[in-house]
Amino acid sequence: MYQKVRLIFILLTLVALGLSACAGAASGTQSAGGTVAPEPYPAVETEAAPAYPPAEPQETQASSGGEKKLILATTTSTQDSGLLETLLPDFEQQFGVSVDVIAVGTGQALQTGQDGNADVLLVHARAKEDEFMEAGHGVRREDVMYNDFIIVGPLDDPAGVKGESSAAVAFNKLADSGSTFISRGDDSGTHTKELSIWQKAELEPAGDWYVSAGQGMGEVLTMADEQQAYTLSDRATYLARTQQGTDLVILVEGDKNLFNPYGVIAVNPDKNPAIQAELANQFIDWIISVPAQAKIGQFGAEEFGQSLFIPDSTPWKNR
Repeated sequence: MYQKVRLIFILLTLVALGLSACAGAASGTQSAGGTVAPEPYPAVETEAAPAYPPAEPQETQASSGGEKKLILATTTSTQDSGLLETLLPDFEQQFGVSVDVIAVGTGQALQTGQDGNADVLLVHARAKEDEFMEAGHGVRREDVMYNDFIIVGPLDDPAGVKGESSAAVAFNKLADSGSTFISRGDDSGTHTKELSIWQKAELEPAGDWYVSAGQGMGEVLTMADEQQAYTLSDRATYLARTQQGTDLVILVEGDKNLFNPYGVIAVNPDKNPAIQAELANQFIDWIISVPAQAKIGQFGAEEFGQSLFIPDSTPWKNR
């Protein structure tokens, strides 16, 4: 009997020890401090879940960092005068937009818009702008500002045009004297204005004295200065160039035919799916706003004693 009880006791002890060992394996391993550290779950390899909803591929002009970008095609005078350098940082900061500037002649800027390679235009050839709008290449045009054209030339004025009140009469004198005249020759707003003055003078310029440069305003002023020649310039670019040193002087100004208005145009988004129509309209709303117009009106006043551009937007005139 005693041996039977002893055998049962031994068997129960072995069962208890076995259960204890199983419990220790299931609950973890003993840590140095006497607490039980839980075993980690085994790693499970899974594929990353796709974003929801799936992102649709889009053609945008944003940079790889997500920055919005606006393409502005404009005349060289807004660039060469320094106006854009003064204005654009305000727009970029306010709207978080980077503006890429294509500074060319007005004719080429309009062609860039017609080809759908720009979002917005800032140009100065009203007749061509109206044609652009009538052809459906643009969807919105607003007046922005104006200045004037001037005839500049050498101080000794061999053609004797100084003080003429008529640009057409001055051009007649230039042709008669055979004095060198540097033309933009680039279908720009300035070139368009020059051709209209020759037409008014009933002349078709030709000969060694008439040089068609095919260059922007800044380059043409440099050429005229080097050759002590005459040229037609917008006032803003000429005055900006005087800070870099030039011997050219203003000889003819004030003719109403030398009026030089600028307009801003939103390119028709049907031209290209990448055109930033919303940004273009934001830019237009901004540049015609009273604060931006006030800054345009102050541009150059401190350096030259006069503004290089006169504000002319509807909000400015109605303020």
